[in-house]
Amino acid sequence: MNAVVLRAGVIGLGMMGRHHARVLRAVEGVELVALADAMGDQHGVANGVPVVGSVQELLEIGIDIAVVAVPTAFHESVGLELAAAGVHALIEKPVAVDESAAARLVSAFDAAGLVGAVGHIERYNPALQALRTRLDAGELGEVFQIATRRQGPFPARIADVGVVKDLATHDIDATAWIARSPFVHVGALACTKSGRPHEDLVTVTGQLADGTVTSHLVNWLTPFKERLFVVTGERGAFVADTLNADLTFHENGTVATTWDQVAAFRGVAEGASTRFAIPKREPLLVEHEAFRDAVLGRGTDIVTLADGMRTVAVADAVIRSAQTRTSVALATPTH
Repeated sequence: MNAVVLRAGVIGLGMMGRHHARVLRAVEGVELVALADAMGDQHGVANGVPVVGSVQELLEIGIDIAVVAVPTAFHESVGLELAAAGVHALIEKPVAVDESAAARLVSAFDAAGLVGAVGHIERYNPALQALRTRLDAGELGEVFQIATRRQGPFPARIADVGVVKDLATHDIDATAWIARSPFVHVGALACTKSGRPHEDLVTVTGQLADGTVTSHLVNWLTPFKERLFVVTGERGAFVADTLNADLTFHENGTVATTWDQVAAFRGVAEGASTRFAIPKREPLLVEHEAFRDAVLGRGTDIVTLADGMRTVAVADAVIRSAQTRTSVALATPTH
């Protein structure tokens, strides 16, 4: 009996679409059969695969799964077209322009009994996967704070959203995922310094439902790239560098003292540091394997459309907070 092979298409051949097309060729059990982009194959990624100009033409070729890598403004319309045609979809992040659009996608895919996933690729970074496993095992004890820094130069590929929707959504999703707890409160300040229509710098403070305090520094104005998650807890701190897929643990030291006034203060001291050796597979490949397995009923390790909707809701709250200079409370999700 032959193994099932999923026929795949990619919609949108910009920066991410190009990478999706490349990686899909390496996913076992998946065959890349066609690409779609109204501008054609401007970057020469087809390598013999047909390139069409619309979603409808792609559907006529016949596909089981699709990757949606068009600008965010078109995610909803393309996703709804795929859902109506019975095609499972992996939609790039953010899943939609706002929570209402995301909710319509959730409803459409649920009603059709289809798998809808969101391309929050940081969840598949080896450093964050190892970090989550260690937190689940209780190696840090109680988690106190999660702080992230995501800084770098402006990417020419982005035109339709600011740093909150493009970059901060990585940290919003990954922070809630690592802690297994949703955001319930955010406060933010943002500004635009590059002359573009959207914010290019934001700083966010937040709190998760379990009480964990968070902070997030995100911008397109720094001349070097930085992608860090620092998780501080009762036994020390984990530092995950997702640029290099490295995970380091800095443990609290124990220094005995007979000085009563100092001994009464419950502080910490510097202890040993350990950088872990972890397997480093390409996150985009791991993401596609998880999506394939979900479509085939073999696994559930995907970022669901409901997850993506929640992340967009938090991002909208961040933008609203920055605009009004007030803190914003979020309802705890019911599922």
